[in-house]
Amino acid sequence: DLWRYLWCSSYAKKYKRSPRYYDFPEIILPAHGSAEEVKIKGKKTHHADTFRVQLRNKPSNTITSHLRKDGHAFIHYDPLQSRCLTAREAARIQTFPDNYFFEGNKTQQYQQIGNAVPPLLARQLAEIVFKIMDEKGQT
Repeated sequence: DLWRYLWCSSYAKKYKRSPRYYDFPEIILPAHGSAEEVKIKGKKTHHADTFRVQLRNKPSNTITSHLRKDGHAFIHYDPLQSRCLTAREAARIQTFPDNYFFEGNKTQQYQQIGNAVPPLLARQLAEIVFKIMDEKGQT
């Protein structure tokens, strides 16, 4: 996977988009059914963009708890790093402050981050609910 991450982030840097399976050279194509269907048989699949680079200065993909299973959809944009996002980077994208502490091992932390409502979104929703309740005299 590290070679794929390196290749994917290099591809994204050059073409300003994440590669899809049909862009992969045969030598680093994953050895499983979805990749083979796309590359070899030409079939369309919703897994064609399994390896996604988080492009520099562009909005991130939605951070989900699936990040705990694999980081393929959350590849760091810098080819020199050849890795997926760290739990702290995913937390920053979700607007958690850097001093927020997540319990458990990395897998559990990724799950907590992916399942969370981003704090800034939660605050905005709370402000709207408060305003509505205040207007109705229910505060």
